[in-house]
Amino acid sequence: MSHEPNKVVIGLWDHEEVYLHAIEHIRAHGIDIYESLTPFPVHGLEDALGYRETRLHTAGFFFGATGTTLALTFMSWVMTTNYPIDFAGKPNWPLASFIPITFELTVLFAAWGMTLTYLVRNHLYPGFVPRIYDKRTTDDRFALVFDAEKLSAEQLTEIRNICKHEGAVEVKDKEFADNE
Repeated sequence: MSHEPNKVVIGLWDHEEVYLHAIEHIRAHGIDIYESLTPFPVHGLEDALGYRETRLHTAGFFFGATGTTLALTFMSWVMTTNYPIDFAGKPNWPLASFIPITFELTVLFAAWGMTLTYLVRNHLYPGFVPRIYDKRTTDDRFALVFDAEKLSAEQLTEIRNICKHEGAVEVKDKEFADNE
């Protein structure tokens, strides 16, 4: 999310099934949902919001391939060029003995790469303070946040009415200062 709106409309629900049903109807009206907040993981939420499948596994593959390449390249260079040693007539390039270290570096690079990618992608790095739209979303409320800066007064009224019609227990406006 590159733009954090300073004016938002927040709809709050108290039951996950009503919440999912509301998301489907709101999206059917062509209304963009800026953020969805839940106190616990909700099965089917990403489908209801229309999210694509993550590409984190693709990043993991490339990080792992980097680890494999680095391990094989470094060990091959050491054993054949930098410090070749004749071990009782064994080959200078013993590929089979490279397998354990290559495997470990593949796993290490994939794990660290995917972890760091996840943290950066989701803005979970040290020093980042997220906006709190409603404190109850960490306890017992499900929230949908709409960007009020991009919408007209008629559209905001329509959003409030749809949220109430779809079972929202509360619909409120919230405005943030630039430094919040």
